[in-house]
Amino acid sequence: MNKTNSLLLAGVLSATLMTSVNVNAAETAAPAAAPASPHTLTANIGFFTDYIFRGISYARERGSVQGGFDYSHASGLYAGVWGTNVSSDIYAINGNTLEVDLYGGYVHTINPDLSINVGVLQFYYPQNKKDGGLASSNTTELNAAVTYKFFTLKHSYVASKFFGFADSQGSGYTEFNVNYPVSQLAGLNLTAHVGHQFVAGTGVLTDGRSNSAYDYTDWQVGVNKDFSVASSAGWNAGLSYIDTNADSSLWVYNDGFKSGESKVLGYIKRTF
Repeated sequence: MNKTNSLLLAGVLSATLMTSVNVNAAETAAPAAAPASPHTLTANIGFFTDYIFRGISYARERGSVQGGFDYSHASGLYAGVWGTNVSSDIYAINGNTLEVDLYGGYVHTINPDLSINVGVLQFYYPQNKKDGGLASSNTTELNAAVTYKFFTLKHSYVASKFFGFADSQGSGYTEFNVNYPVSQLAGLNLTAHVGHQFVAGTGVLTDGRSNSAYDYTDWQVGVNKDFSVASSAGWNAGLSYIDTNADSSLWVYNDGFKSGESKVLGYIKRTF
């Protein structure tokens, strides 16, 4: 073989080998990672010693099963549904035994420490039992909140009647919440809350007082812990002390149970 042919053959073999190596490398390379989905869907279920809403007991300390589904989008939009049992006592929610909350809104993160949240919350009672057959307990609230680190200030405005109260549109609830992670490693959190319920309107009670007689302030302090059970993550359990200055002559069940007095709430739940 002459020198020219040898050089030509070497060039061809070299090109073939390089092509072969490139093809094999392409065939064996790890596939590109799929882009993260902008959608998040979670579910939660919990067992509670009571259903306490804004300091008031609606399950008479007889236990409550609560759970729901939450959807969020990377844009900040979110929506969800949540449900709980309530006491069948006519006072609690006019004899209804099930509450379903439908909600949605938008969270805007200004920086890692600061965010704002606007939303709507619909309290819905499928049985639609009414106070004296006149007013539905179904209630619509608009809300806005600002969160800075561990602190959240929120106001909820009633755009409908307030749980069946006559002439009560414009009622509101203002609250301040603290959720402080004592130890991220241990999953231990401290919580504190204070809120004030204002019931609007000139509806008159049998003793001559207006809706404002139902105004009250509630407060709460508690501790909870995030943990795993074997390989099952997403668990949380907690204990809280809750009290109010609600008028016990008004916030009372038919059998005399005073729903606004001090109480201890315990629970265990899982999010997955």
